[in-house]
Amino acid sequence: MEKERLILVTNDDGIEAKGLKSLIRVAKMFGRVIVAAPAEPQSGMSHAITVKIPLRALKMEENHSVDVYSCQGTPVDCVKLALNQFTDKKPDLLLSGINHGANSSTSVIYSGTMAAALEGLINGIPSIGISLLNIDPEADFSAAEEMAKRVIEKVLNEGIPENICLNVNIPDVSLNKIKGIKLCRQNKGFWKEEFDKRTDPGGKNYYWLTGEFFNSEPGIEGTDEWALKNNYVSIVPTKIDLTCYNSLDTLKDWKI
Repeated sequence: MEKERLILVTNDDGIEAKGLKSLIRVAKMFGRVIVAAPAEPQSGMSHAITVKIPLRALKMEENHSVDVYSCQGTPVDCVKLALNQFTDKKPDLLLSGINHGANSSTSVIYSGTMAAALEGLINGIPSIGISLLNIDPEADFSAAEEMAKRVIEKVLNEGIPENICLNVNIPDVSLNKIKGIKLCRQNKGFWKEEFDKRTDPGGKNYYWLTGEFFNSEPGIEGTDEWALKNNYVSIVPTKIDLTCYNSLDTLKDWKI
């Protein structure tokens, strides 16, 4: 008899996020589910971990093949805690999301969603980060659930290379308007940050981070931004190794 799969689910939008609940519904189709998610929203935390204060976790429910833990930490904290304390074996799959908002192009650098998937990769677990291009807390995740199901099924049936995880972004359109799935490279772009300076009632200054994304490759087919703009789901193979191998020969003669 085939053993039951164990699937670890997390996110960065917090334990109450609608996108997390959508992903749990999908994950339950494929095996036993353990959820370890931040107690509060942790967007933009990247690969941060908690080292100066104790981590606390509350087991919220255990039913319908799902154990749910609310963790007072970052997405990566959640993964580390789950693997060390909440699971009786290494999960067969890690799913992170469904994020409220895109994690395409350079947003992947800041993403807590993708950091959790990368932490899964570090631990030798096939991992997928999934995001929907809609930041509304009440966004419609029906199309995203179906596309997530298709990607997960493909990964479970065929596997993915050991040195990568998958960054999946889904356009915010109805299912019948999604043209398909494209394997892409990460688009070149950057966020131009601005800070809105304000003054509190005590006369002290404070700042709100704002800004906008600048696409350095507009209209370039094969990038995740192009795919999403044209109503395709984008999948970017993503890795931990940040070495620029093309520069090793260029820099080898440096005299330092």
